[in-house]
Amino acid sequence: MIVIESAAVVTLDRERRELTTGHVVVDGNRIVAVDPGPAPSSFLRSGARVVDGRGCLVTPGFVNTHQHLYQWVTRGLATDATLFGWLTTLYPVWARIDEESVHVAAQGALAQLARTGCTTASDHHYVFPDGDLLEAEILAAREVGLRFHPARGSMDLSEKDGGLPPDSVVQDRDEILLATEAAIDRWHDPSPESMLQLVVAPCSPFSVTGELMREAAELARRKGVRLHTHLAETTDEADWCDDKFGCTPSEYAADLGWTGPDVWFAHGIHFDDAEIKRLGQTTTGVAHCPSSNARLGAGIARVADLRAAGCPVGLGVDGAASNEAGSLLEELRHALLFARARGGPQALGVRDVLEMATLDGARILGRENEIGSLEVGKLADLAVWRLDTLPHAGIPDPVAALILGTPPPLELLLVNGRPVVEHDTVTTIDEPTIARQVAHTQRRLTATT
Repeated sequence: MIVIESAAVVTLDRERRELTTGHVVVDGNRIVAVDPGPAPSSFLRSGARVVDGRGCLVTPGFVNTHQHLYQWVTRGLATDATLFGWLTTLYPVWARIDEESVHVAAQGALAQLARTGCTTASDHHYVFPDGDLLEAEILAAREVGLRFHPARGSMDLSEKDGGLPPDSVVQDRDEILLATEAAIDRWHDPSPESMLQLVVAPCSPFSVTGELMREAAELARRKGVRLHTHLAETTDEADWCDDKFGCTPSEYAADLGWTGPDVWFAHGIHFDDAEIKRLGQTTTGVAHCPSSNARLGAGIARVADLRAAGCPVGLGVDGAASNEAGSLLEELRHALLFARARGGPQALGVRDVLEMATLDGARILGRENEIGSLEVGKLADLAVWRLDTLPHAGIPDPVAALILGTPPPLELLLVNGRPVVEHDTVTTIDEPTIARQVAHTQRRLTATT
């Protein structure tokens, strides 16, 4: 049993309770108490671990709804390119990834997510040049200790067929569908306490045929798993879809069966009013990746409008090759600031972005009954942030301190009731060793480019 005492607590429960001083009690992998004041003595039995939460804020663990873990070992390249230019520069590098490089990259990226409050991560892996790369990142997630939703991505539309990727990184459609179904059968765990759930995720309209998009949707629904892809990220993509299909990216996706509460799109920057209304009506989700979008100059998503329309909007760090920081906490701040830069100071509030990082992310992944808030009976995924240090002391609203201030130390991160971060250090892996392996792998992959 773990008892967190004397902390500020933002529950995000149905009543949106916020406790100035309260306690959270975890027994096994479940939350058993969230209340104001000190914990009852019955919880302080012999053997219970008591965490002094004075000066700290307890929040639900964050949910990362879009990432490309393998890119952790290809950071810092094409730093001034647009999306299409960036992709064409990096595809030859990614064509050389293997099980070892993906495992190292996933360990590094997942550890960084953990250090920034993330307890559940969804990864979109769509490059399969050699080896069982999905297994490599699943093993890394187990080692780091995060709840994991890997999305089995794919590309079957190469340059010779009018797509963007080179021939070396695409696969045959039948091969993709067979491999995707096999991955679901092998790895997907639909149980309520699942640490591993698979997603079907063709890469994007400009790298995947319409036939694969349609058949992938049919496969996902037959197997009872979710659907994910990139959509409406850049004006180049919009122009490409208009030229090829005579419609917008979202119209193209809708025609192929890609709308509904089991679907979420990465980025979703360039939607017009009618498209946003349709997404809201179908409760199709969006993974907002503000740092990556700014890094590539892609634009600012209409987050406030999407949420107002009823569209669940989560947060994602995106691939580390377009967001070298890989910090989920920073995405909360950037989402808030960019929304206000677009729509004024009341476009989005600090509690809005906290909901996006927790409840909305859980809803996108179909886990809102299990994670995303601090409530009795929910899984023990939570973060304890230290806010009594110089950068945050004196800010009266702890949520504002967390989101508007510099990233604070993470005192404790629990995933499924297990400590993964303590005193701002990942405890499940050796960070210095992983850092050396990341640097070595990056040099190996880029040596001939």
